[in-house]
Amino acid sequence: MLYAFFDWLEAHYDIPGAGLFRYISFRSSAALILSLIIAIGIGDKIIRYLRRKQIGETIRELGLEGEQSKAGTPTMGGVIIIAAIVIPVLLLCDLTNMYIQLLLLSVLWLGAIGLVDDYIKIFHKKKEGLKAKVKLIGQVALGTIVGIVLWWHPQSVVRMDYQRAVSHNYPIQKVVETEEVKYAYVKSTLTNMPFIKDNAFDYNLVVRGNGALQWVGWLVYVVAIIFILTAVSNAANLTDGLDGLLAGVGAIIGVALGIFAYVSGNTVISEYLKILYLPHTAELVILSAAFVGACVGFLWYNSYPASVFMGDTGSLTIGGIIAILAITLRKELLIPILCGVFFAESLSVILQVAYFKYTKRKYGKGRRIFRMSPLHHHFQKMGLHEAKIVTRFWIVQVFLAVLTVVTLKIR
Repeated sequence: MLYAFFDWLEAHYDIPGAGLFRYISFRSSAALILSLIIAIGIGDKIIRYLRRKQIGETIRELGLEGEQSKAGTPTMGGVIIIAAIVIPVLLLCDLTNMYIQLLLLSVLWLGAIGLVDDYIKIFHKKKEGLKAKVKLIGQVALGTIVGIVLWWHPQSVVRMDYQRAVSHNYPIQKVVETEEVKYAYVKSTLTNMPFIKDNAFDYNLVVRGNGALQWVGWLVYVVAIIFILTAVSNAANLTDGLDGLLAGVGAIIGVALGIFAYVSGNTVISEYLKILYLPHTAELVILSAAFVGACVGFLWYNSYPASVFMGDTGSLTIGGIIAILAITLRKELLIPILCGVFFAESLSVILQVAYFKYTKRKYGKGRRIFRMSPLHHHFQKMGLHEAKIVTRFWIVQVFLAVLTVVTLKIR
């Protein structure tokens, strides 16, 4: 809104400072600051409201130190994160940008699923919350929408050498010729592949060059999007088990995704790094900044000892934003590295359940690999204080985020 207003002012009146809103660096900085202010400013009021309505967490007996002290702590605090993302984006982003529209839809969609889930847990006293099947249907539906929009929308294109576009039979949307090279803007299912020389992978490899079967690659692409979105959002949900853990990890991942958005949307840097240049994605730097500010602002109240929990309202939203940002920036194949903490948490649960079932079948009594899963509870059972576990997980995530960014040059 402010972006459109100042763009209009600059076009019609000579007002000093109006041109600042043209710069991604200014708007992303403003989004970060504004999201922090919103999260901290409204957080206390929302927490008081949640306490007044007795919207508190019910704690299961897991035998963990200090778990009962968390009973009654207000939950559904994810609405703070959602507000701190949506408001700066509405004010500072170009709302005609398809990527911004898609991310806003995703935030509200997953936030609504999480909100319903939390509502059922709290007010209907059903610890399992929304049925897993219903939650999965919501995630699959969103993934399908994301896939369709990324293939259909005219703004979702990749720039490449014209001869390469012709030889691979990519649908060409626009051709731009300079003195040195001829570029084509194409619709494709290309994505960045880490550690590979040409840094690209095509979901359409099976039918490469056959224009009549382009829909096969698109179908594979949509299925991949659905899987990634579902996996990352649920993994984020599993990670949200200690005060400040998910908010801190999410903020670190958001910084890395903001860097990816900047380099992918910049013609000079993307050419230098030999990665896909994605027109219109630079606006996602602003959304990434708002996301980081929202997570850090939420930590004001969620750091140990937490005054509020985000609930599924926040965890599903955080996971979904990370997944869809990675997908739209065509960096989804980097998720196992970038979201290594999420991956380890999910893997610990999968291994624990699978091994328990296997040993129960074989020996008549189930055995465990970890003292408890997800992984953060294993370390709690070892006697580590949760604040120390959270800090160490943050350190690991910083290492993984830096490593992920470095893969842009490692081939």
